[in-house]
Amino acid sequence: MARKSKSNLSELFIEENKDQIYENALAEIQSFELPLGTTLRSVYDDQPNAHQKFMEKLDACIRNHDREIEKMCNFHHQGFVDAITELLKVRADAEKLKVQVTDTNRRLQDAGKEVIAQTEEIIRCRVQQRNITTVVEKLQLCLPVLEMYSKLKEQMSVKRYYSALKTMEQLENLYLPRVSQYRFCQIMIENLPKLREEIKEISMSDLKDFLESIRKHSDRIGETAMKQAQQQKTFSTALQKQNNVNYGRNMHLGRNRILESKNEITLKRTFEDEDEHEEEVLTAQDLVDFSPVYRCLHIYSVLGDGEIFENYYRKQRRKQARLVLQPQSSMHETVEGYRRYFSQIVGFFVVEDHILHVTQGLVTRTYTDELWNMALSKIIAVLRTHSSYCSDPDLVLELKNLIVVFADTLQGYGFPVNRLFDLLFEIRDQYNETLLKKWSGLFRDIFEADNYSPIPIANEEEYRIVISKFPFQDPELDKQSFPKKLPMSQSVPQIYMQVKEFIYASLKFSESLHRSSTEIDDMLRKSTNLLLTRTLSSCLQNLIKKPHIGLTELVQIIINTTHLEQACKYLEDFISNVTNISQLTVHTARLYGLSTFKDARHAAEGEIYTKLNQKIDEFIQIADYDWTMSESDGRASGYLMDLINFLRSTFQVFTHLPGKVAQTACMSACQHLSMSLMQMLLDTELKQISMGAIQQFNLDVIQCELFASSEPVPGFQGDTLQLAFIDLRQLLDLFMVWDWSTYLADYGQATSKYLRVNPSTALTLLEKVHRGMKDSSKKNNIFAQFRKNDRDKQKLIETVVKQLRSLVNGMSQHT
Repeated sequence: MARKSKSNLSELFIEENKDQIYENALAEIQSFELPLGTTLRSVYDDQPNAHQKFMEKLDACIRNHDREIEKMCNFHHQGFVDAITELLKVRADAEKLKVQVTDTNRRLQDAGKEVIAQTEEIIRCRVQQRNITTVVEKLQLCLPVLEMYSKLKEQMSVKRYYSALKTMEQLENLYLPRVSQYRFCQIMIENLPKLREEIKEISMSDLKDFLESIRKHSDRIGETAMKQAQQQKTFSTALQKQNNVNYGRNMHLGRNRILESKNEITLKRTFEDEDEHEEEVLTAQDLVDFSPVYRCLHIYSVLGDGEIFENYYRKQRRKQARLVLQPQSSMHETVEGYRRYFSQIVGFFVVEDHILHVTQGLVTRTYTDELWNMALSKIIAVLRTHSSYCSDPDLVLELKNLIVVFADTLQGYGFPVNRLFDLLFEIRDQYNETLLKKWSGLFRDIFEADNYSPIPIANEEEYRIVISKFPFQDPELDKQSFPKKLPMSQSVPQIYMQVKEFIYASLKFSESLHRSSTEIDDMLRKSTNLLLTRTLSSCLQNLIKKPHIGLTELVQIIINTTHLEQACKYLEDFISNVTNISQLTVHTARLYGLSTFKDARHAAEGEIYTKLNQKIDEFIQIADYDWTMSESDGRASGYLMDLINFLRSTFQVFTHLPGKVAQTACMSACQHLSMSLMQMLLDTELKQISMGAIQQFNLDVIQCELFASSEPVPGFQGDTLQLAFIDLRQLLDLFMVWDWSTYLADYGQATSKYLRVNPSTALTLLEKVHRGMKDSSKKNNIFAQFRKNDRDKQKLIETVVKQLRSLVNGMSQHT
């Protein structure tokens, strides 16, 4: 029963479920919202009798709807009838109304024809007005464009290219986009790039003209800049000197007055120039119109080609720099050549410095420094080469001044110039060399014009004039009355003044070199030392060696060098006063004039000795001895007396010489005379000598001894001067006394009477006398006894000769 009940319940559940499915399907069919295929498919889903059951459900549903429709129609039927009745009543009124409306419409149409015409006219006017308003609006949009384009053309015509580019930029960015649909706008847009290119070409052409112009006028620009720098420096120096009360107090009096007057004149002129040009002062940059550069730079910057312009400008300026740095071949001949060269370079870099400071990025400090370093190397090489050709010290000094102004000018513009001042030190050495050459000629001229006689002084005024030129002090001479003579000749004060002028000339080059007073003092002393030790010394040495300089001139040269040597300390004081550096400074150099004049004096002394000996040789050469004479003349030879008189007068001139010099000259002359006489006796060409000739020769030697004993030069002690003839005296005594036994017996002993007689000398002369005696005996046949005496004497001579030969041979073997 349970199972049966469960089965019934399940069937009942299934039936209810199917009924629910059919209800849903009907609801979906009535909704018309979902596709019917799915709904119908669910109804006929493999169930038996599904179609029949579904149709039954559908018929039941239709019947329900029909009943509802019928109820509704019944409910609204009376109202429908009432409405139809009402419509029938108003049909007649509707017809009347239709007629009336038709009539009214006709009358309105007739009355509205004129209104329609007026309305159409109004519409047409309104369209025209709207068109005019539209045109005005469009013209208002186009007019600014046209005005700007007209403005652009006007700017182009008046060459306001930068403004024209700004106008183009406004046209492109602001005005043309508003009217881009018009054809004229397209024409403008096509023309704008052409106008830009035209502006670039015109501005580049102006830049090229500018570059060409500054290349041609760079020398004028540089000259103005250098002149202004020099004026500024002169003005500053003048003010400094005016403020420095103690400036130049220790300078030489005459020189100081000249310098002070020059400073006052310079300062006065400077102030006058300042007052005169105070209202209008044109700088070097004012001479140049830089507007083409600015304009071209702005134009290329606006066009976005600033880098192209910068590269082009720098490239062209580098080319111009190479042209400016190329000197003319004849530049070294005149100072104007150097001035033009420096002016061009200064003008070039003044322009570059101005461009550097007034433009942004066209040139940079790195670029200008690189350009300057390149130029500086070229300048230094050019100056080294061309300055080496300068032989005129004035031209070298002018070159130095130009280099200083050139360096100061560029230094004022921020360019480093230390290498230029280093170059000036090289040129300073060359300047000193040219000065030395010039002063060498001056010294030669002074020496050539000198009369080598003491300076005659007639009165006090002449004495003061000489003293003002040369620091001479002699208390003994001051006590003498006028007229009197100064010991030195005219060349001494002239040489002294020229040395001072040389110092001034050297000082001129040392000025403005930015060096300390100590360095300038050292440079002056070194250059003065060169003048004394090389130039003046060489001139003195050449003067002393000249053939026309005689003993009197040599004596005066020795006196002159002595006074010049004493004046060296005054030259040192003079340099100290010029440089304001005390000589007590540790590093202060000393003048080498002492050694210079000592060397010259020694050379003059040696030349005196040489010329004395040469003069003695000249007298000896005119000696005419008769070596075969039988007896002497009883008096000294004429040539020898003339020689002694010459020596006596010459030694009288030596009174102003230092004692040792005169004594040495006298001793040298006597020794040379003694040696010459000895060589005359021992001459190999002289084969025989008679005793008469020996006696004559003895008389001449006696005169020489008398001359030596007369003390021709004071200061000799005892018989010192006579000892010069001791060799001759002992040799002649030996032959005059014929004391051969004593000579041979005492030979080699310190107490020998004939200690100074050399055996070989005695042998040579004895052989000549022996030959002379032989020749004389052959000619003399008067008395036989004489021949016997001669034979005895000849035998004695032969014996002595043998003994002397043995002595000579013994000496040679011992040696």
